[in-house]
Amino acid sequence: MNKFAERLKELRMEKNLSQNELSKQIGISVACINRWENNLRIPNIDSIITLCKFFGCTADYLIGLED
Repeated sequence: MNKFAERLKELRMEKNLSQNELSKQIGISVACINRWENNLRIPNIDSIITLCKFFGCTADYLIGLED
């Protein structure tokens, strides 16, 4: 699993959210979230920004460039 997939799942679970709940809160499809978490797709920059704002983290953290 790549760092992005790992961190996205970790951040989602820390907030006790299902993929469906996260999808509704950020306006991104469940299928997209599932593909990201299973390392089948990578998000575009707009999606990364949305996720960072929602989780209150940096893009560097989310994509694995910093701890």
